[in-house]
Amino acid sequence: MSTATLPAAPRRTPPHRWTVPEFHRLCSLGMFAGRRPVLLNGVILEQGPMDSPHGNGVERTDTVVRGAFGAGWRFRVQLPLVLSLHTDPMPDIAVVAGALAGNPGHPTAALVIEVADTTFDTDTTEKAELYATAGIADYWVLDVDNRELHVFRDPRPSVSLGVTAYYTHSVLKPGDTISPLAVPGVAVRVADLLP
Repeated sequence: MSTATLPAAPRRTPPHRWTVPEFHRLCSLGMFAGRRPVLLNGVILEQGPMDSPHGNGVERTDTVVRGAFGAGWRFRVQLPLVLSLHTDPMPDIAVVAGALAGNPGHPTAALVIEVADTTFDTDTTEKAELYATAGIADYWVLDVDNRELHVFRDPRPSVSLGVTAYYTHSVLKPGDTISPLAVPGVAVRVADLLP
């Protein structure tokens, strides 16, 4: 009986893992003009065009959150928020303590909010893990399709899973209220965030 030798499988080069400086350089060169890219774990993803519910949700949420936090806070809408060498998710809203002057780098956020319609799965899984790993204590996902606010808190390493995850995940309805961890004396109505 003869045995046939199979040809060796071709060697595949692993895909390039982009860094934040490379990603920002591509953005500055106009490589993503008119598009909405994010960098998650070295992979550049395109979020697609922003529809009216998403845009209205971002605008309403930004307005309400600014009023809740007041003076002494910065509100970054769809701007870079570098979490690691390979991750810049450019969240819909990041609330940062302090004044803009004297803070030229990418800040640490007290609250991150993503407004989700087509990105809900990514926002509640991959992005949630990345924000938890970065130590973002208060992460909200406004689900415009189901008219809910998902609140993720208490990021902790999970030895069994080998990742950092949020141990608290609450789902709030339009009639509910929530207080941001950074300003616990203020109540935000979920209905006021929804488009």
